[in-house]
Amino acid sequence: MIAALVIIGLMVVQRLGEVIYSRHTTRALLAKGAVEAGQAHYPLFVVLHTAWLVAIVLMLPATPSIYWPGVALLVVLQGLRLWVIVTLGPYWTTRILSLPGAPLVRSGPYRLLRHPNYAVVVVEIAVLPLVFGQVGVAIVFSVLNAALLWWRIRVEDEALRTRRELPGG
Repeated sequence: MIAALVIIGLMVVQRLGEVIYSRHTTRALLAKGAVEAGQAHYPLFVVLHTAWLVAIVLMLPATPSIYWPGVALLVVLQGLRLWVIVTLGPYWTTRILSLPGAPLVRSGPYRLLRHPNYAVVVVEIAVLPLVFGQVGVAIVFSVLNAALLWWRIRVEDEALRTRRELPGG
């Protein structure tokens, strides 16, 4: 049980670190004139991610089995997430913010995927519960996350549309 709680605890710490960094970059971007889109769905992501972690803890058996290759995949996913965050630097945030006139980042993982952070989250939401054999949790939260991401990506793409049309965008 201790190992499972440590793994989940590390995910919580990672998420909290993201929130702290995001608050800092959000304030800085807004001060520079960034415009936020998608405020309506943001709280739903907070609820989803919190409920996902709580569900995993509540569904843990007294002596959970741990699928260690899944843990290794989670470590790789955190490296990919860090690559995204470092690539975006002061532009990375958990919110949809667009700084008018700024070119879009096309380096790092953005050379390969339009939304690499979302790809990391999709895999992560499925894998963490599967590490503990929680197939139902993985399915339910993957479906809920897919629905929210479908909404968010549409909003984000629209918010960035004018910047994509800029030279270098």
